[in-house]
Order: sequence, then structure tokens, then C-alpha cells
Amino acid sequence: MDPPRRGNNRRMTLDVASLTALLDGDYADVRTLVRENLAEHASILSDAEELSRDDFRQRVLDVVLMMAGTGQTGFGFPKEYGGGEDIGASVAAFETLALGDLSVVTKVGVQFGLFGGAILQLGTKAHHDAYLADLIRGDLLGCFAMTESGHGSNVQALGTTATYDAETGEFVIDTPDDRARKDYIGNAALHARVAVVFAQLVVAGESHGVHALVVPLRDEDGTVLPGIRIEDCGRKIGLNGVDNGRIWFDGVRVPRGNLLDRYAVVTEEGRYFSDIDNPDRRFFTMLGTLVQGRVCVGGAAINASKVAITIAVKYALQRRQFGSPGSGQEELLLDYGQHQRRLLPLLARTYAMHFAQERVAADLHKVFNRFGEVEAADDEHERRALEARAAGTKALGTWHASRTIQECREACGGAGYLSVNRFDALRADTDVFTTFEGDNTILLQLVAKGLLTDYKDSFEDMDQIGMVRFVASAAVETVLERTNARSIMERLRDVVPLNRDSADDADEGLQDGAWQLGMLCGREEHMLAGVARRLKRGIDAGRDPAEVFSLCQDHVIGAARAHVERIVLEAFLDKLQAMDDSPEKDALNHLCDLFALTCIESDRAWFLEHGRLSNARAKAVTRRVNQVCRRVRPLAGDLVDALGVPREMLRAELLEFSGS
Repeated sequence: MDPPRRGNNRRMTLDVASLTALLDGDYADVRTLVRENLAEHASILSDAEELSRDDFRQRVLDVVLMMAGTGQTGFGFPKEYGGGEDIGASVAAFETLALGDLSVVTKVGVQFGLFGGAILQLGTKAHHDAYLADLIRGDLLGCFAMTESGHGSNVQALGTTATYDAETGEFVIDTPDDRARKDYIGNAALHARVAVVFAQLVVAGESHGVHALVVPLRDEDGTVLPGIRIEDCGRKIGLNGVDNGRIWFDGVRVPRGNLLDRYAVVTEEGRYFSDIDNPDRRFFTMLGTLVQGRVCVGGAAINASKVAITIAVKYALQRRQFGSPGSGQEELLLDYGQHQRRLLPLLARTYAMHFAQERVAADLHKVFNRFGEVEAADDEHERRALEARAAGTKALGTWHASRTIQECREACGGAGYLSVNRFDALRADTDVFTTFEGDNTILLQLVAKGLLTDYKDSFEDMDQIGMVRFVASAAVETVLERTNARSIMERLRDVVPLNRDSADDADEGLQDGAWQLGMLCGREEHMLAGVARRLKRGIDAGRDPAEVFSLCQDHVIGAARAHVERIVLEAFLDKLQAMDDSPEKDALNHLCDLFALTCIESDRAWFLEHGRLSNARAKAVTRRVNQVCRRVRPLAGDLVDALGVPREMLRAELLEFSGS
């Protein structure tokens, strides 16, 4: 490893408090409350290592109930039941909680997000009156029984049945086979007294698709009720403070009123009614109301990334290794270019994902700003856009967490391998986040489906002149690529820049936000158009649509990922545009450049193949990434401090010897 050049570490002082306030946004008070509670119960981090699994599960439950007593877990519920009536505050509290133990986060998510959210969003006032106040206080613990062993993400194909018996006015819940058993259900193995069960609703011999019902599991002393069998899922890779279980139902009867009937009603005599006639639309409307869980999981992962990057950067600012020959002094790890390359783009992406998450949380609050109700039918497009943005942000945010935690672990060497330094728990506990609330690959397919629907709609809405213009512009783009004209234009720009005032002018415009955004927009639009053409060509040729889609799946996922990276950059640029000039804005400008340029650099093969970059310009992007890393280096300590991870949550022994 070559020693770094000196002179790159001139210190620029940032106002850390103002940066933290910017990140905390409108919910600074909520985040402060959660941080204080985390610090108060910091011993849970060591409890996770030292207690038995059963004892740790109880410890996690105790912390969750304590937090319920502070009100921080009830922000997302109506005030009349003891909630805070503020969905934005609820998301902010949940995200911030992820700076601590993630079993606690998951337990909170199951109880208040999934179980409570289903009753709030799918139920009506009778259900709210019966359950919300108790579950908000933590007096009634529940679970969310959707996933089955044999169906996974394909919720429409669930095997559990709920058959209406008109003679008794009851639904009969059955698990027909082991493929239909409810699996991986948080809170089920020990603590849940009640479940929201998703099942195929059968009325008068006709199936009406998947609906949700409230089903008691245990009596008040914890005894499992007749007709119900529950097994513990056993030890997991992580999150062992959460009691995941499997549930079978054998002729379990519940009253007709236990159907969560916001979208469908079954009369006493056994007639089914719904204001949404189309069963597919009804199903997706019901699931769409539960989008808050997906938003929260993405936010939790991003906050776990903040812990990892804070520990790794702080370590790199005190750990010394090697040095210039004859200097007699070892160099700080973060003074090495490769170490900057390892950590600082991840720091930039963490900030970028934070601002993207802030945007999706704001959209969630806007769409669901009346409790238990979506605004109006004409907001369907807005709701669909929220679902796609939530899916994409969750996918990129959770993948970012996995990558960041692993890279930060490696960057801390042997010290990173010690449990006391948190990386093992962070890595194990966040691993499942990539499949919580939807497998990430499936979620990107959902994003792509929405984009292709919009793409199709844009064709249908075009008049003849508009279609001619679209085809002409697409043809021009194809000609440009086939003749390598774009590459020629890039070479001309490299050789004859617009202004030649300094040696750096050969890299003109690389740090122009408009150019960066244009590159990501161009990639997204081209990939989406390519997917649409491939799908249409295959279907027009008479091939099976499912086969055509399967053959294009890599292209579909690529287009969705390109779309999400573009909206992440847009969120960062929007945040910068709203800021007044200051050293803090300058620092965030550097991080934004670093995020955008590393997005382009990591996919430079695509940009080169499609003539969007010349060879010289691709090399210039890499040079500029290195330059921006050196500019961020003196700011790195302040930038991780601004992330607001409580010192008690860092815990890391590797930071203690210098008093950091």
C-alpha cells in the first residue's frame, strides 16, 4: 500500500448540530425522544450476546412495552385511541429506533406497524374501538399472519381458507396442508394473543380472494386455543429477540364481525358485497394500504447503515498504519486513497438514501393523512406512485445496508470481527431486511410494472402527431448509438472543452447536477424503452407472455434499478436546492457529487456501450471520484457525527482507546 500524499487533510469546520437538524427534519423532537430512550436502554446491546434466547426475547418485549409507555410507538394511530395521529412522526420514530438493537425494531414493527396497521387500515370503527387502544398501550399483543411456507411473495395464492357458515354467523379458518401453514410470523411463537390472518374468503361456495380476519390465538394466561397449533421457528441468522413461529388452523371459528371489512362486507345471511368490483383491484387496494411497513423497513436499514459507517469512519480517523519511509510516523487509515474509496462513497450514498427515504415518508404522510382513509378515488395515481417509490427505496436501502455493513466490517480489520464492535449483530439482523416486506427483486419487478404501465399509457394517450414525434426521436437515438455519434460528441467535448481556463477543464461539467441527472435519466429512459420493445416483440410473435417476461427479467430489474437511482439523486438535488449557501451546503454538494459520479462509474460499461460516455470521459469520472473523496476526507468526522448516532449505540470498543 502506497503511503498517502500529505497536505490533503486541511480541516474545514462544519456546524454538526445544524446538519443533524437538517437530517432530522420536521421530526427532530421525535428523533431526540427515541435517541434518549435508546441511550437509557443501551445495555440491551450486550444482553443480545449474553442472555439465553428465551431471556433475550423477554428483554426485548420489556423494552418494547416500555417504549409503548412513552408514546413513541403510537404516533401513527388516531388520538381518540391514545395515538399521536401523525404518520410522519411514526416513521421517524421507527427509523431512529434502528440505531439500536434491531430485534426491538422488528418487534415494534410487528406489533404496531403490521398488526396494528392492518386493524387500522383494513378495519372499520368497530374494530378500532375493540382493539386499537389496547394494542397501542401494549396490553394486547398480536401478529400479522400473511406469509405461508408454500407461497412466499405470491399473496394472492395463499392456501389458508376462511369459509362463512351462515347458520352460525361464523367464519371457519382452516389450513388445508403444510404449504398453507403460516410461517416466519413474528410474535407468534410466544407473545401474540391475537393474529390478523390473511385467507381466501369463501362465501356461499364462491371464493372472493384474500381478505383479513382477526383470529384469537391464546387466552389471557398464554394458553394456545383449541384448533390452533403453533411451533417456534427456532434459531435464526439474526433477530433472535423476536419469537417467530408457524401457525396451523383446524376448523377455528370466529364471529362474522372479525372480518376486517373496510373493503368488503359479508351479510349475516351470507351475501358478499364490495364497492370495488374487480377482485384484482380490490386485492391490490387492500395491500396498498399496508405500504407503511415497507417504508419503515427501508428507513430502518438506512439507519443501521448510519451506525456502521459512523463506527468505520471514526475508526479510520484514529487507527494508524504504515507511513512514508523515514518519516517515523504512521498514517491514519482515512488518509489512504483506497480507504477513502472504500468508505466515503458509502457515506455519500447513506446521505442520499436518507433524503430519498425522507421523500417517501413525506409522500406516505400526504397520501394517508386522514387516519384509516385514503384521500379520494382520484388519488389512485398518487397512491400507485407511492407504492412504487416505497418498493424501490426499500430495495435499494436494504441492499445498501448489507453492502455498507460488510464493507465497514472489513475496513475495521480484526477489530470489526469482535462482537463488541456491533458489526456482527448489524450484519445478521439486517440481512433479512432484503426480504422483509417483499423480496427486493420482486419489489423491483413491481417498480418496473408501474413504469411499463405508465409507458403503455403514454402510447395510448398520444395522438397521431405525438406518436410520430415519439417514433422519430427514438429512431434518432438509435441512429446516434449505431453510428457512435454520441461517443464522437463526447470526444469532441473532451478535446475541445467549452472553456479552457485551467488544467481541469478537460473534466468540464462532471460536477454539474444537471449533467449527472441527465445521465441517469437517459439510462433509465433507454432501458425502459428497450424492455417495452422486447416485451412487445415477443408477445407480437405469439410467445407465452410469462415466458417473454422471464426472458426479459434481467432487463426489467435493470430498468427499475436505474429508475430508483435516478429518483434518489433527484431527492438529494432537491434538498440542496432548498438550502442556503453555507459550508454545510458545500459539504453536501461534495457528497451529492460523490453519489452521482459513483453511480455512473459503477455502470460505466453500460454508458460506454450505449455511447453516453467516451473512453476519456469515463476515465475522467474515475479521476473526479478520487478528487471528491479527497475533498470529503477532512469533513468525514463531522459528517458521520451529524448522522446523530448516540454514543451509547456506537458501543464499539475500538473507539474507546482514543476517547473518540
